[in-house]
Amino acid sequence: MLTLPLAGLTLLALALLLWQWTVALRFPLHRRTHPPPPALPVSVLKPLQGCDPATADCLRSWLEQDYPAPVQFLFGVASPADPACDVVRALLARHPEADAQLVVCPEKLGPNAKVSTLVQLERHARHQARVISDADVWVPPGLLREVVAPLRDPDVGLVHCFYRLTNPSTLAMQWEAFAINADFWSQVLQARSLRPLDFALGAVMATTQAHLDRIGGLASLLHHLADDYQLGHRIAASGARVELCPVVVECHHAPMRWTDVWHHQLRWARTIRACQPIPYFFSLLGNATLWPALWLLATLASPTPSPPLTAQPACAAAAATLVLLLRILAGAHLQTRLTRSARHLPCFWMAPVKDLLQCLLWGLAFAGNQVRWRGQTFRVGTTGRLIKPPDAPR
Repeated sequence: MLTLPLAGLTLLALALLLWQWTVALRFPLHRRTHPPPPALPVSVLKPLQGCDPATADCLRSWLEQDYPAPVQFLFGVASPADPACDVVRALLARHPEADAQLVVCPEKLGPNAKVSTLVQLERHARHQARVISDADVWVPPGLLREVVAPLRDPDVGLVHCFYRLTNPSTLAMQWEAFAINADFWSQVLQARSLRPLDFALGAVMATTQAHLDRIGGLASLLHHLADDYQLGHRIAASGARVELCPVVVECHHAPMRWTDVWHHQLRWARTIRACQPIPYFFSLLGNATLWPALWLLATLASPTPSPPLTAQPACAAAAATLVLLLRILAGAHLQTRLTRSARHLPCFWMAPVKDLLQCLLWGLAFAGNQVRWRGQTFRVGTTGRLIKPPDAPR
């Protein structure tokens, strides 16, 4: 009774995989347009918390951008005792020509500590164009030109970039790297092929003060976990376009264990489920490992059919193997295209592992709403709103 529906779901998963692969191939990834002047003066807001061996290089990549207009860099920390302060001071001493300052942002304006820092940095911003970027993001030369230039079009409200995880130093991080470097960016393009983007990716986001004012400013995001999603969603709802910059930036994470990566992925899953419950529910249909495996198991477990159906197990095995091989090939190619590297190819088996773990995350996303973030426990409410549990310390 189950073999026919599972065969149909396998074909659907294959079609979704090929669609995702195709739209990713068509996107001009890594392409640079070399936008001509005039360039917009811009304020770059960088909220910081703690540091690791890559922090200095990530921040230096911003200070060394070649940009033909004034750039103001604002580095924000919640406490003067934060170890990131020493890193920033050392960089500023090496780059006295930079219009940059370290800003202590002690006010806790809401549960989202990152946005709280951004709101306080915003008070010091002098330029209308704004770039917001996470602390662990390294950017290639010329990125600032490419990401700010589209804002000269008044209909463009936000520009954002794809990112890649570049230092998966543990097996758990290799799983997360595959999820980001192979699947996430191509799934974003798949969604964009259906309708204009109405969300943003938070590694690097460029917008203007005028568009921020229309949505109530950054302070309107203080009570949301996915502040990047909310920023893009609200700017799109205001009638402006959200554009993708083809240049890819890099995210450098400190080494993470399985528990760290698991909590990160579960937080991500529950946040997406809260923000986009219907699309997230149907996302399981695209799992190109789950449905072929279930089809094959159902076929092998069914009573021995009479001719001419005796070939069913062999056909299911051949079809499931083909879909799995295509899944592995697509994942390897997409990851290679984003990272411009073949170092991940020995981990080709990560595609089915990621798919099966994703099934568990998908179920847990609907089974609860509690997440761990920045060492604290929250509940994720409607639209990703952060809610502090009643028994949690304040």
